Amino acid sequence: MIELLKDWDSQLFIFLNGIHSPFWDTVMWWVSGTKSWIPLYIILVAYIIYNQRKRSLLTLLFIAILVVLADQISVHFFKDVFQRLRPCHQPELVDIVHLVKNKCGGKYGFVSSHATNTFAIASFLSLLFKNKYFSGFIIFWAAFVSYSRIYLGVHFPFDVLCGAILGTIIGILVFIAYKNTLLKIDKRVI
Repeated sequence: MIELLKDWDSQLFIFLNGIHSPFWDTVMWWVSGTKSWIPLYIILVAYIIYNQRKRSLLTLLFIAILVVLADQISVHFFKDVFQRLRPCHQPELVDIVHLVKNKCGGKYGFVSSHATNTFAIASFLSLLFKNKYFSGFIIFWAAFVSYSRIYLGVHFPFDVLCGAILGTIIGILVFIAYKNTLLKIDKRVI
């Protein structure tokens, strides 16, 4: 059964990675870059400070904890444990993978840290702001960043899907811890 899932994952990867053009190479390279999103992060931090006021430092602290947890769990509990080669490192795929700028990344790809991190942030912020338009935007952003990793040839679809699920779970759990912390703080104030 595992081999069948790996085969489907490889076939889907080959199909999705095979749809490319110079225009989309540039777009997906930009989308996948962490520095590309600095303006969005600045806007989000400013909005959190404006919206949360006295609680903004605590909110930003929990978001920082969230990102560290998501990143470290995706690497140390998944990539280091499962050691599934990225598509661009698999001998049987190396000649057909479309790589942009010949960048493959680290040796292992399960789970995608980009997917884990972005979906952790998206789920936490969706729960924090409870706005359907914002939630739609931030989830689309996480999905777009995650898909870019398949396009760039560095992750299988299953790497991205599992990273998205892991990130969502982490985002929800950290949000629950955040809300519990707020409740404890509010009880002390009363």
